[in-house]
Amino acid sequence: YHSLHHTQFRTNYSLFMPFYDYVYGTMDKSSDSLYEKSLVREAEAPDVVHLTHLTTPESIYHLRLGFAFLASEPQKYKWYLWLMWPVTLWSMMITWIYGRTFTVERNVFKHLKLQTWAIPKFTIQDDGLNGNGELFLRKHPKLKLKLVDGSSLAVAVVLNSIPKGTTQVLLRGKLSKVANSLALALCQGESRTAGDNYANVFPTVPYYVQRSNLSNVIRIEHCRIFLTAVTELGNHGSVVERLNLENPSPTGIPDFLHKCIVDSKVYTTCEDEYEKLKANFSNEAGNNLVLSKHSAPKTWLVGDDLSEDEQIKASKGTTFIPFSRFPPKKTRKDCVYLSTPAMLAPKHLENVDSCENWLPRRVMSAWRIAGILHAMEEWNVHECGNMMFDIEKIWQASLAHGFRPLTNVTEPKPN
Repeated sequence: YHSLHHTQFRTNYSLFMPFYDYVYGTMDKSSDSLYEKSLVREAEAPDVVHLTHLTTPESIYHLRLGFAFLASEPQKYKWYLWLMWPVTLWSMMITWIYGRTFTVERNVFKHLKLQTWAIPKFTIQDDGLNGNGELFLRKHPKLKLKLVDGSSLAVAVVLNSIPKGTTQVLLRGKLSKVANSLALALCQGESRTAGDNYANVFPTVPYYVQRSNLSNVIRIEHCRIFLTAVTELGNHGSVVERLNLENPSPTGIPDFLHKCIVDSKVYTTCEDEYEKLKANFSNEAGNNLVLSKHSAPKTWLVGDDLSEDEQIKASKGTTFIPFSRFPPKKTRKDCVYLSTPAMLAPKHLENVDSCENWLPRRVMSAWRIAGILHAMEEWNVHECGNMMFDIEKIWQASLAHGFRPLTNVTEPKPN
């Protein structure tokens, strides 16, 4: 309807409700015929569909179909929306009785056509009930499209959000596929970025190695090592260590440095969670999983069901890094709260005129980005159920396609 206004400038001023165009006689005569033609036009087939759902009853107002000014800002509490509770209740009843999935956003990413579909329900099945999507594959074994839950990129984003210098983290909140993968990756000491082991966990020490019978000196930029293993490492970044290495490691990192790499300690305060996690770990990885009700690392990886009482127990300056889709309620003003797993979208993502839930403009959740990456890279595989895609590979792909890690966090306020 409003598209005619851009060619017939003195008509169709209204965006969705043409009431005032009727009243003031500014409705274009071809509006009805154009509408009829659009109905018979072949529907556009998207390359990627992001399936989402409403979160709270008033979240419907934050869609583009609701109020544009609310959709353009991160979702947060607005007191005046309570005045619209009669309308909100009516909309809940309509969606409950007649609700169907509807398209809320259309985007373009390079050659891909993207759509976001919303399920008009305010609660949705728990991941445990449908096996993280595995139920759908069982019901439709010949499914031609690929299901991607995005867990691997969510894990990669969280791993790369851990502050540098961190050797201990506390895992709290409801266990999930992402939580299990995070704990395993940290206990096994998997790399945080492609080709850069422990990139955000241990301090960077540029290291120089001279092989025997060779005159060239090899600089190894990003090896995280025991500082106690080499006595001369008092001055980060300026130390030259000469080692007699006849056979370098096939990975390009000398075996001596491999032996010095440190694994992260993952703490949990719940015995039940500890037993569930350790049951899926190897003996070596299980040694880095610690049950302790007293130790309190200053980096917390948190999920759903994190209580306010638990946050109060955290020490001052603790960093809370969510691995869940929903952010925790911020109880502490003297702590740091990072975003839920998300990345900043590149400029070539078109038609981004609304915010994704509580995320800032042009910031997309890791779960949503993962579907785009699978389509761009033509990875013809599912990532649902217990299937987990390569964490390092998808992280590298996200950077290659222009997505960038977030830098903005909620800093602790001074006393």
